[in-house]
Amino acid sequence: MFSSDEFTLRHILKRSAERYPDRIALSTIDGTPITYASLLEQAQNLSHFLHERGIITGDRVAILSENRPNWGIAYFAIASIGAVAVPILPDFHANEIQHIIRHAECKAIFVSMRLYGKLDDARFDDLTTTILLDDFTLIPPKTEKDKLSELLEQGGREFAKLKEAALKFARRIPEAVTSDDLAAIVYTSGTTGHSKGVMLTHKNIVSDAYATTRIVSITHEDRFLSILPLPHTYECTLGLVTPIMAGASVYYLDKLPSAAVLLPAMARVKPTIMLSVPLVMEKMFKTKIHPQLTRGFLLRGLRKVPLLRKRIHQIAGKKLIETFGGKLGLFCIGGAALAPEVELFLREAKFPYAIGYGLTETSPLVAGTGPAKTRFRATGPALPGTQIRILDPDPVTGEGEILIKGPTVMKGYYKDPVRTADVFTPDGWFKTGDLGVLDKDNYLFIKGRLKNLILGPSGKNIYPEEIESTINEFDVVLESLVFEQQNQLVARIHLNYDELDRSFSSESLDESQIRKKIQELLTELQQQINARLSSFSRIKRVIEQREPFEKTPTQKIKRHLYVT
Repeated sequence: MFSSDEFTLRHILKRSAERYPDRIALSTIDGTPITYASLLEQAQNLSHFLHERGIITGDRVAILSENRPNWGIAYFAIASIGAVAVPILPDFHANEIQHIIRHAECKAIFVSMRLYGKLDDARFDDLTTTILLDDFTLIPPKTEKDKLSELLEQGGREFAKLKEAALKFARRIPEAVTSDDLAAIVYTSGTTGHSKGVMLTHKNIVSDAYATTRIVSITHEDRFLSILPLPHTYECTLGLVTPIMAGASVYYLDKLPSAAVLLPAMARVKPTIMLSVPLVMEKMFKTKIHPQLTRGFLLRGLRKVPLLRKRIHQIAGKKLIETFGGKLGLFCIGGAALAPEVELFLREAKFPYAIGYGLTETSPLVAGTGPAKTRFRATGPALPGTQIRILDPDPVTGEGEILIKGPTVMKGYYKDPVRTADVFTPDGWFKTGDLGVLDKDNYLFIKGRLKNLILGPSGKNIYPEEIESTINEFDVVLESLVFEQQNQLVARIHLNYDELDRSFSSESLDESQIRKKIQELLTELQQQINARLSSFSRIKRVIEQREPFEKTPTQKIKRHLYVT
């Protein structure tokens, strides 16, 4: 248990280094592991280095890199001197990255060699220090990307030289980093097309991590395999800060998390805990698991009997756990809604999944529970110390906007007092913009986004997310988007083209014949979808979405790009 003055990132790292000095803290799959003692020492040395470069309390320091152990070292080093980390998602466009650095008035940046090109030819009035995250080499101003390899060959010698000098000035580094100090400004990509700088304090982040350890068991024996981007608060708080708090080990992939990379990594690490977004499990279910469960007439028939279906799913669940390395005890899913058919399979397979709900503005987790207490389609009750209230609940359904109050709620949006005021009620509750309902046991059920809500002709509330879940249950559909156009419901559907290619290959069809068959398929699909929907929420038009939808880091479709 922490006292109120110990809710700082610096404190939790120091505490874990004292308790678990020789245990692995961070590592790549095949790299040299960093122990807790080493993590603390490297973070402290880097703090001194930053301070000697003129970084002081309150200064903003950006981190632009792929996941790697040095990302965590930089993050804790920044926090340890009271500076403010500005994590930037690697997938952001160069223009957006440069805008964030300017908007946050970053004085320093840690950048990986691969992403350094996104800073090319940009002018930053406040930026005085650029550090290569690969080995903490100081990059001189106006260094071209093709010259970085020469710096990298120095093996960080310049950092070592400056670090030695910086240590002489250690007494200058402020000791008083408080829980109310700003720890990070997180720029969200969101689905609306413009970023917001969410200000999170040390107390926000550490409170969320601590509350998480009270609803799920995390110990120093656990191994995390990280597959989500660290700049996203979901991964940073729950996949870095929380395991550091518990003394657990975190392993990072050297490449993007494709199946070819993930499978050997899971076999090597044998993770006990993983964080994921719904799309990862949904794609695995639709492309790997479901075809195996329906491959024969007999198996399809057996699955129609509930008792036999559950038994078949349990067998499949054991194989799925083996695929993840055989030791998985907690598979956390957050960031978006999980498809009902996938969740039903996970429940019946006794796969150790848990669903959480949260937002960047809440550090992020708000509600959730461990695998043993999950309820179908629910996220769970509020975290300890967090309050959830439904604003103006519908008298019949109990649905309304979800409001949050507690120690994890952000300080506000950076340089944006108007937008900050808009998202808080007069009595201090944060307005999430999400619609939900609480059951009698205070389990939270998410209905959809308030801004996506469509009012039907009869006054009924139509939730596009619920219709999309129905559409996505069809084997031939990979993903979909439902919106209102000219007072009619329209669905954009991205089909499973690999499956269609296999089915069409035996027919020797030309392009025009293939297009005709796909159009016939969409017409038939529309009829089958509407047969499952209430009369007021039926689809009037289907549009083929030939390319996968563009998505946010948590794999939510960027709706604003497609709603016309």
